[in-house]
Amino acid sequence: MPEKEIRDVFVVGLRNAHAMENQALSIMKPQLKRIDNYPEVAAKLDQHIRETEGQINRLEEILDGLNEDKSTLKDLALSFTGSMAALGHTVAGDEILKNAFANFAFEHYEAAAYKSLLAVAEAGGYGAAMTGLQANLAEELAMAEWINDNLAALTKKFLSLREAGETAKV
Repeated sequence: MPEKEIRDVFVVGLRNAHAMENQALSIMKPQLKRIDNYPEVAAKLDQHIRETEGQINRLEEILDGLNEDKSTLKDLALSFTGSMAALGHTVAGDEILKNAFANFAFEHYEAAAYKSLLAVAEAGGYGAAMTGLQANLAEELAMAEWINDNLAALTKKFLSLREAGETAKV
């Protein structure tokens, strides 16, 4: 594939990842505001929100290094859809579980995006981008692993709180 086409694919992928991370923020921030009885989940979400902000910065640095801008339209569109997805779970009695399932899936989606970007970066010789993309990938995989490791305990806690008449909501 010609170098220009690889560059185009890489830039589009970076812009998509930037929008994806803004979408992630628009999903996680409302969740964090609604968690009362799950401090361990709130702490992890808070940590991952900060990581996600760092991921956005890394993506912007890579784009800047290529003399490219992020896509404001993609950022806005995906942030809106993320907000709507988060809002959709608020009416569910098992909101905490639905959020955990969605977050688990989204973390894997993000990891797949970074694995793909790393392959494009390698094919295009964008070695300077590799460190930031690998850091983003590691954070997404760590969050997915945390959800995986804690999902059974979260579900049991949900059942216990539900029996006591409590919810995840404030």
